[in-house]
Amino acid sequence: MGSVTPSDPEPSPSARLPRNVWVASATSFLTDVSSEMVVNVLPLFLANVLGARTAVIGLIEGVAASTASLIQFGSGAVSDRIRRRKGLAVLGYAISALSKPGFALASSWGGIAAARWAERLGKGVRTAPRDALVADAVGSRDRGLAFGLHRAADTAGAVVGLLVAIGVLAWVQQGSATLDAGAFRTLVWASLVPALAAVAVLALGAREVRRTPDAAMRRPRLRELGRPFFGFLAVSALFDLGNFSDAFLVLRAQERGLGVTDILWVLVGFNAVYALLATPGGRLSDTLGRRGVLAVGWTWYGAVRLGFAGARDGGDITLLFLLYGAYYGLTIGTAKALIADLVPERLRATAYGSYHATLGAIDLPASLLAGVLWQGVGSWSGFGPQAPFLFAAATALAAALLLLKVVPAQGGGRA
Repeated sequence: MGSVTPSDPEPSPSARLPRNVWVASATSFLTDVSSEMVVNVLPLFLANVLGARTAVIGLIEGVAASTASLIQFGSGAVSDRIRRRKGLAVLGYAISALSKPGFALASSWGGIAAARWAERLGKGVRTAPRDALVADAVGSRDRGLAFGLHRAADTAGAVVGLLVAIGVLAWVQQGSATLDAGAFRTLVWASLVPALAAVAVLALGAREVRRTPDAAMRRPRLRELGRPFFGFLAVSALFDLGNFSDAFLVLRAQERGLGVTDILWVLVGFNAVYALLATPGGRLSDTLGRRGVLAVGWTWYGAVRLGFAGARDGGDITLLFLLYGAYYGLTIGTAKALIADLVPERLRATAYGSYHATLGAIDLPASLLAGVLWQGVGSWSGFGPQAPFLFAAATALAAALLLLKVVPAQGGGRA
């Protein structure tokens, strides 16, 4: 009798992921090492060193988020029109890296605002083409995994960046619990190294997927994105109205008694949970469906925001940040995979740009409203630190319910 040769075992899901997914993940890792060294202490620098009120901090963060998101619409449309992803992504990362010195040189909140807006401009240029680069590289069965891995790498970079920041502050401040200007500027200059390394990794490592010009290269039309996508966009906008800048979580932690180093350690825990859950969270959406996983994540977010409203001390804040990391792990990669499911392949960058532009239009009023609810404006002192978190919980729960009504159970999987 003849022998039977066993077939080669199917490669693991992670082994199936192509080069561009890994390169994009490494680039995001290095970028988050850089950004997390600075962004989490930025609200403390604004409030404690420059004396900015929460409404001003909300304005800076809101405009920064809106700048990034609104630019993504144009960047995504251009990427789809020219059928290129890599060049725009590299340009965006370079703009963000070159904005870093502006933080170190600024001596007023206006200077910080300019540097923050320039940094977010780079994010706006890069994000939609980069997400399309990842989505183009994989089929629908591995799309959640690919975006989950990308988010895990991004968040692992945040953990490393925070640990570096803790080390730098311990060295420069010699145990002081309050951030000073010299320590902040040291962090900024150090953050320039991984930011430039990220640009080099993407420029040298990613491969542009070239496509033959055809009828599909006509100018993208928004109506072709389809009703399911616009339904998802509408409920996402409602959710984002309460999804104000995480700068307010840092300020809430300080208000509940945590010092700057304590806050950074709490953020290490938050990002560690996020990184650990991002890949399995994305994979879960591949098997159980994107809509259900996202609805659970938004509901979880609302419950965490209620917790921040009622937090009594630093211990409560620490636990809530860990729970907040679980929300991110479940939802961020899942939402990006869902968008790729809902729209035709040739319009993916346009869809990502439209999604982020819509949320960007909401980010400014969301963060500004959070600052006004907390500390008021002019002679009005606001409702106190609990108010923005209660508002966020209400919008999140409403959005989760609407998501189940307006978005199809299956995204369509048009690869």
